[in-house]
Amino acid sequence: MKHILITGASGGIGQALAMEYASAGVRLTLTGRNQELLESLGSKCRQKGASVHIEARDLRNLESLEAWAVSLDEAQPLDLVIANAGVSSSTGPTEEAEEMWQVRRVFAVNTMAVLETVLPLAQRMKARGRGQIAVMSSLGGWIGMPSSPSYSASKAATAVLGRSLRAWLAPYGVNVSVISPGFVDTPMNRRYIGARPFRITAQKAARKIKKGLDSNRPEIAFPLVLVWAITLVGLLPPVVHDYVLRRFFKFYVIPDTDSSVDTANK
Repeated sequence: MKHILITGASGGIGQALAMEYASAGVRLTLTGRNQELLESLGSKCRQKGASVHIEARDLRNLESLEAWAVSLDEAQPLDLVIANAGVSSSTGPTEEAEEMWQVRRVFAVNTMAVLETVLPLAQRMKARGRGQIAVMSSLGGWIGMPSSPSYSASKAATAVLGRSLRAWLAPYGVNVSVISPGFVDTPMNRRYIGARPFRITAQKAARKIKKGLDSNRPEIAFPLVLVWAITLVGLLPPVVHDYVLRRFFKFYVIPDTDSSVDTANK
């Protein structure tokens, strides 16, 4: 039975990925912050024939992540790990700086939680000579978005992590992919105030991701037109580059209900 771990499974892309992978002969381990959504998702995946284990977990509790990830692999070796969990942040509507607690939260979930989850599993996969890892970056991590410095930086760090792991693990039979979506219609993306060109549904994004992982593609980035647009912007001289980003990529992210100092250490 194939064992798949998906973090951030109560979010839009995470739920869609779980439904894409749910089938007979598959064991899904699904984690996220919303217990109710996880239970509903687990029921739907079981109806498609999958064996499902759900666990509500706040990935900001970094100290416990390594032991938790190893325990999952010890119970049944993981074949595929999709480090999908993520949160967003931005400068304020009048361009005030992000508060430091927001920055810490973004890096804790988008970068550090990926490291704490993936690295111990990477070593175990290396030892047994098989496995697959996918880390969720973003097209926003390909370039320094002035409206979201911490989000861009956290996703850039995650992308470089994935590429480094890929080069390290390839000789040992472990495949690593970096996933970089554009705009996907999810609850997180709906809090984004600004232009969202070429937005696609979470279901379509999940199908693209699964197709890419099934083919062991090292980079899974979409939509292609936005990939090319951001790549070209990155080639512009700094003065022009900065002007284009401020003129055409300005936005604001409405804080989610979990974006509070009080929940930062729960």
